[in-house]
Amino acid sequence: MSDEPKKLFCIGLGYVARALAGAAVSKGFSVSGTKRDPGTERYSYVFDGNTQIDDVGAVLAGTTHLLISAPPDAAGDPVLRHHLLDIAACGSLGWIGYLSSTGVYGDRDGGWVDEGTVPEPGSETTEFRLAAEGQWLTTGAMHGIPVQIFRLAGIYGPARNALVQLRAGTARRIVKPGHAFSRIHVVDIVGVLLASMDRPHAGAIYNVCDDEPADQSDVVTHAAELLGIEPPQKEEFANADLSEAARRFYSENRRIDNRRIKQDLGVALAYPTYRDGLAALARDLAVD
Repeated sequence: MSDEPKKLFCIGLGYVARALAGAAVSKGFSVSGTKRDPGTERYSYVFDGNTQIDDVGAVLAGTTHLLISAPPDAAGDPVLRHHLLDIAACGSLGWIGYLSSTGVYGDRDGGWVDEGTVPEPGSETTEFRLAAEGQWLTTGAMHGIPVQIFRLAGIYGPARNALVQLRAGTARRIVKPGHAFSRIHVVDIVGVLLASMDRPHAGAIYNVCDDEPADQSDVVTHAAELLGIEPPQKEEFANADLSEAARRFYSENRRIDNRRIKQDLGVALAYPTYRDGLAALARDLAVD
């Protein structure tokens, strides 16, 4: 990156964006963003998808990097709905990152997919995601701003992992033979985003996941071993009492290829498998 002032604005200060914000500050960025309810955070602004950000021109002034994690809805991407012209008029932007989901690929019966695979979203939510991706890519092309799409696999990290669920008594070991799921540690998501900021590539789409798709029940079993406790009893998928969202999760089966983030961005994952990530999180729990 150049020595010019760097300003990151995150529309949607959720789990990933907050992690990125902390890392970006350490690299010399000034950081601010939006939340649905800003609470007492002085650097945050209100954006709930229904109304505009107050004084958005001043808020965006000087922004060099823009991260979008606000979810789309049936009407499209709410950020573009309210602030397309404001973003287009922000002449300092050199990078826009849009956080999407590997869910846009739909069910592949356990097969591998990469960024060249034609998406086949299997739910309304992932249809919205795919449509929003297209809106952002079109916006970038029309206004000459490098837009990158990041399709995130299942996210885990501090306070959000199987170890925590086991301790809370909420972990379940659902067994569905042959089911595979890709995941990614939040630290590695941040690494991918920072690498992309260093190497903007207009129109690029990146799968963000680790090297080893795995059955969720295997993850829970391994987490229990790390804690030195018995794992939950196995529950056969066909007989399990699951929420609609959980049943939809198990209804899709795919393996995500992550070679592009390594080849194009030079990313070396800190946690290439769930075992690596859980081991580090277990060490942190032991320290706590």
